[in-house]
Amino acid sequence: DFAGGVLAEASIPAQNDRHSAAELVAETEALFNKVLATAGLARHDLAGVGLGMPGLVEHDRGRVAWSPLLTERAVDLGALFEERLGVPIALDNDANVLTLAELWFGAGRAMSDFALVTIEHGVGMGLVINNRLFRGAAGLAMELGHTKVALDGALCRCGRRGCLEAYVADYALVREARIALGTNLVEKKNVRNLLRELFVEAEAGNAAARSIFQRAGRYLAMGLANVVQLFDPSLIILSGGQVRFETLYADEVMAEMQALSLDTGRTPRVEVHAWGDMVWARGAAALALNALTERLVGEARTP
Repeated sequence: DFAGGVLAEASIPAQNDRHSAAELVAETEALFNKVLATAGLARHDLAGVGLGMPGLVEHDRGRVAWSPLLTERAVDLGALFEERLGVPIALDNDANVLTLAELWFGAGRAMSDFALVTIEHGVGMGLVINNRLFRGAAGLAMELGHTKVALDGALCRCGRRGCLEAYVADYALVREARIALGTNLVEKKNVRNLLRELFVEAEAGNAAARSIFQRAGRYLAMGLANVVQLFDPSLIILSGGQVRFETLYADEVMAEMQALSLDTGRTPRVEVHAWGDMVWARGAAALALNALTERLVGEARTP
């Protein structure tokens, strides 16, 4: 609702890792209808819908230049959703909506400047400056996962080599888990269960499994050090599914981040926030509330 209260929640399992735009819209509409039924609302009761997508999202145009979820590129996804759902749509990168969740409902309410780094299926980033989300000239800024950390390095799902997320994200850990745990075992498990087992093996002393997380931690430290040097945030929030592994390498990551950063006598505070999967939906709702607020304020200012 307009006070940020949650009226209902719903979820459905994704049918595939990648979709055509038409498939994604249809699958999302099914979820949309499910949450409306749970809340006892009709479509005309809604002032807007927020959607978060991984990848390169042009927020102002509602256009997805590229997403690991889509088989096509350059899709006017916002218009497709608006036509199908019949309500105003606000579309943004998923790391940005997660940042809005912190800004509206979390630690960001008391801060004017902070950075958020997501670690899950990919690596994303959101940045708040003077209480506003920074998106860049075309709305494509803060793609931390696709900053380069190695020339001719590991292949990223974006098609380029040497991206940070190719060393830190879920699929990067799975790639190396095939060696640590054995191919036959890997093929029988979904990604989440596999990573949980890899973590258990590392905690139990499996040197190969432990080395996977330690290496990923060093690359994460490099990415965080770059964030520190570029933006000097007072707070960096780590969020997403991968934060469940923070107990293994958190201290080492912080020490490495400090070693890679200029010695200025201060280091930004780093916090781990594990809100669970529904935090992405709360962020998308904040995006819709933010869009509605700007629309109403703009109308009030127009003679």
